[in-house]
Amino acid sequence: QVQLVESGGGLVQPGGSLRLSCAASGSIFGFNAVGWYRQAPGKQRELLARIGVGGITWYADSVKGRFTISRDNAKNTVYLQMQRLKPEDTAVYYCNDVPPLTSWGQGTQVTVSS
Repeated sequence: QVQLVESGGGLVQPGGSLRLSCAASGSIFGFNAVGWYRQAPGKQRELLARIGVGGITWYADSVKGRFTISRDNAKNTVYLQMQRLKPEDTAVYYCNDVPPLTSWGQGTQVTVSS
């Protein structure tokens, strides 16, 4: 069974940057569109960014211009570069296919606070 392992989260001040990574134990990323999702306390999980097999990207309005998704199919890894972070970006961040087909990983906590 494919496992997803997210990493790179942490505590950052408003305006700061973080780079998240998601490694898959199997070769799922070479065949599917993949995305980054997040879930804030008391809210539903939402899709933030998506990248297709050919590299075409899509972003939610809330992160457009601040976040960049990329993928390395050879390494079965997808990245999320986050810049100009805001307190409202605080959440647990996950990666998965789009739509999600794989069991969710544990996520990585991002906290934006001064």
